[in-house]
Amino acid sequence: MRGVLFDGKRVEVVDDLVVRDPGPGEVQVAVAAAGLCHSDLSVVDGTIPFPVPVVLGHEGAGVVAAVGAGVTHVRPGDHVALSTLANCGTCAQCDRGRPTMCRQSIGRPGQPFARDGRPVFQFAANSAFAERTVVKAVQAVRIPEDIPLPSAALIGCGVLTGVGAVLNRAKVDRGDSVLVIGTGGIGLNVLQGARIAGALRIVAVDANPAKEEVARRFGATHFLTSTDSVRDVLPTGADHAFECVGRVELIRAAIDSLDRHGQAILLGVPPATAQASFLVSSMFLDKSILGCRYGSSRPQRDIALYAELYREGRLLLDELVTRTYPVEDFEKAVADAEAGRVARGVLTF
Repeated sequence: MRGVLFDGKRVEVVDDLVVRDPGPGEVQVAVAAAGLCHSDLSVVDGTIPFPVPVVLGHEGAGVVAAVGAGVTHVRPGDHVALSTLANCGTCAQCDRGRPTMCRQSIGRPGQPFARDGRPVFQFAANSAFAERTVVKAVQAVRIPEDIPLPSAALIGCGVLTGVGAVLNRAKVDRGDSVLVIGTGGIGLNVLQGARIAGALRIVAVDANPAKEEVARRFGATHFLTSTDSVRDVLPTGADHAFECVGRVELIRAAIDSLDRHGQAILLGVPPATAQASFLVSSMFLDKSILGCRYGSSRPQRDIALYAELYREGRLLLDELVTRTYPVEDFEKAVADAEAGRVARGVLTF
């Protein structure tokens, strides 16, 4: 079977992967489409340390091929979107509705794949860059069959992270002002999350002026090419500032842009040892800096919600899919993503 493999030195599309059958509480999915996210590229460049060899990909959708014992909420033939949260469902954090904080879902990579008889790791408990993958049942969320699978794939990371950060973590309210730094796949979803939440002024910042049209389509009311101009649009500052790039100087810019009682939400992923600074005295007007993992999502609830918002025309998915690539064109998809030519490229099998 085909898949995108990183061995620690190079990435290649291989055709001799093997995936095991699903065990109790697991689901095997025939992946139809998978979005190329910067987190996948961050494994390759070392920003996200991960054991190798590993099958990449973590934003996918497909059709259930087989289920293990005890799985009742999906069955073979169902269309599903995949999440990366292999949470246990029984710990204190899961019981509180915080599956992103479940310790079973962090730092426990499995090895459901093999190549040449040797085990291969699974990235983000998902590995959607393979023709088939095995996930925990809680990670497979049934979706209506009328949602195109290349669009549905993007729910599993970009939408959950971006829209979730707005609705679940920041809890943006009607009439609030929102600043979004970076309008890639995550930033566009923050923009439409802010629009759905009823924010009044939504300011997008991206160094590439060609991104203005798509940013406005997703919800931006203003577009800037530098954070230096934010105060021209929001004289007293932003109620919520989302950093979606992962650069420490932009994290500082997000914090400096806050109004009283404002909050900066960090979504971009800088190198693991990166440190950011801020002026402590600026924080005493009830300002906050919030980390956010995976949009503070509850995927079984949120994916179903976003699927319905899409069907109602309120959540944009098709517009996120800038281009689809057969998996054999993985290198072309990466080149387009790194050059900023696509908001989200989607690999298809």
